[in-house]
Amino acid sequence: MAQKSTNDKTVAYNRRVKHDYFLEELYEAGMSLTGTEIKSIREGKVQFKDSYITIVRGEAWIKGMHISPYKQGSFFNVDPERDRRLLLHKYEIRKLDQKVRLKGYTLVPVRIYLKNGMAKMELALAKGKNLYDKRESEKLRDAKREMEKAMKVH
Repeated sequence: MAQKSTNDKTVAYNRRVKHDYFLEELYEAGMSLTGTEIKSIREGKVQFKDSYITIVRGEAWIKGMHISPYKQGSFFNVDPERDRRLLLHKYEIRKLDQKVRLKGYTLVPVRIYLKNGMAKMELALAKGKNLYDKRESEKLRDAKREMEKAMKVH
């Protein structure tokens, strides 16, 4: 399970994930990156708006994540949209693969952060929300905002 510690610096956060999914379990995974990619991540030039995670032949891969080319990277830069391998334990991959196949869960990236100088990804085992679930979440959020506003006035 992924726990936010005090020395984590969040580089990118996927805001859509809480709107579109119910997050069940959180996991921490390393990423297999090149040197110029990690430099771009440290600058915050990463985006995973339409990205998703798949498990292929016992390995977890993130697809659709965009890491902008590093300015001083020259010919060392790689394709910004390439698939990147996630570093998880074999038993974690098997467990996630089983839940995705049998129970209808989805693996989604939540955030990318730096932990002790290493780029890590927090991913979640999630279930998709229906339209009425999204509306309900929005109503609860609005009600909470109104209560906080009323408390602030008094």
